[in-house]
Amino acid sequence: MADFDYDLFVIGGGSGGVRAARVAAATGARVALAEDSRMGGTCVIRGCVPKKLMVFASAYREGFADARAYGWDVTEGDFDWARFSGTLNAELDRLEGVYRKLLQGSKVEIFDLRARLADPHTVALSDGRSVTAKHILVATGGHPVRPDLPNAHLGMVSDDIFHMARLPRSILIVGGGYIACEFACILNGLGVEVTQFYRGAQILRGFDDEARGLIADMMQERGVALHLGTNIVEMAAATADHMDLPTEERMGAPADAPPAATSGATSGPIWVKGSNGLEGVYDAVLFATGRAPNTRDMGLEEAGVQIGRRGEIVVDQYSQTSVPSVYAIGDVTNRVNLTPVAIREGMAFVETVFRGNLTPVDHELIPSAVFTQPEFGTVGLSEEEAREREPVEIYCTSFRPMQSAFAGRPDRVLMKLVVSKATRRVLGCHIVAPQAGEMIQLAGIAVKMGATKEDFDRTVAVHPTMAEELVTMKSPVRTA
Repeated sequence: MADFDYDLFVIGGGSGGVRAARVAAATGARVALAEDSRMGGTCVIRGCVPKKLMVFASAYREGFADARAYGWDVTEGDFDWARFSGTLNAELDRLEGVYRKLLQGSKVEIFDLRARLADPHTVALSDGRSVTAKHILVATGGHPVRPDLPNAHLGMVSDDIFHMARLPRSILIVGGGYIACEFACILNGLGVEVTQFYRGAQILRGFDDEARGLIADMMQERGVALHLGTNIVEMAAATADHMDLPTEERMGAPADAPPAATSGATSGPIWVKGSNGLEGVYDAVLFATGRAPNTRDMGLEEAGVQIGRRGEIVVDQYSQTSVPSVYAIGDVTNRVNLTPVAIREGMAFVETVFRGNLTPVDHELIPSAVFTQPEFGTVGLSEEEAREREPVEIYCTSFRPMQSAFAGRPDRVLMKLVVSKATRRVLGCHIVAPQAGEMIQLAGIAVKMGATKEDFDRTVAVHPTMAEELVTMKSPVRTA
């Protein structure tokens, strides 16, 4: 290894890259890491963390009404975006500092520079220097994709949301995946008039049909104007003629609405015509229409690294690319694009390469959550996926939870188990409810261990809770 400057060079300072660098350094390896943006990557800086803080902020609007229903004498004030975003940015600065201290404490050398492959063992830095490494780990993540549409530059992408100077009074969100739905709920909760276009028949494609149907219903109940089977036909900067549209046709900001100053989008109202014939003028448009791996201009293909049709780095079960010295983890591989998965992939890489213990990455039965309102927690197979594989029994219940029912809200929750008829194993668990993310983490342990429906049945319920329904459903609602 002495023939190289480093034993490991990591390109990318997100959660996966930082964890891999630190764990590798703990083995005694000489490690360096390059990041040309902020340390912490998508999750910490422009994804999971700021988004979840926005979820918390947006939930207080209903909380005020609920408090009054429970006897508290409280008044609802206005949301101060500037105050919140200032605190948010201070928290992100703090977390970035934590990441840097962790790397420094692990004796990982940091390069605040862009890095690309020059050859299988050489990394070229943007300041003109080159360094060599026995192993190179690419963990550059992904980026939001702007659609190929005339005047698409007028709209924002998810990275821009956190840099808005002020909240728009109205917004059109284009997309039906978890990012689109989460921000629709967040902004609606913060008082923004939200319209959502999705070209598909139902939001959250790929998730359990019954669960995503309930979420769509609840989003509309809370005030999100959801238009399914709809896409943008035209968009342009709004003119005086657009402002004269009848109110019922505009679906957007009033004529006197101030422009929403945003980063990454042209300031000022935007006129949009949908494929359903409706026209609207909005303070802002957010495209949440997918993400792509950060592989462009990385020198990967020139070095011999195979790139897939979606721009992802192709890797084997050990995260090794077609070039033996180059590995890749996280969203840049487009396997399971979740932060905890990237971290697990980084740790498996270190175990394989630096500890000599061949460790394939386990992508089976990964619990996850969608932070809509209500939340959606899921692990394992959807009902639709399970039915295609084997005969199953479906245990499901939907009801009004005690807390919101007392407050007079129409919210409903859903608890669902997908069970194999042959083995009795719980193949999937799906929860739509407040704090579903917290519940699915624990349910995920049972499903991962191979728990049967009878194991759930033997577990005593915690009463009164929403989650007790997971262990009290005795008869299947249907079989397939």
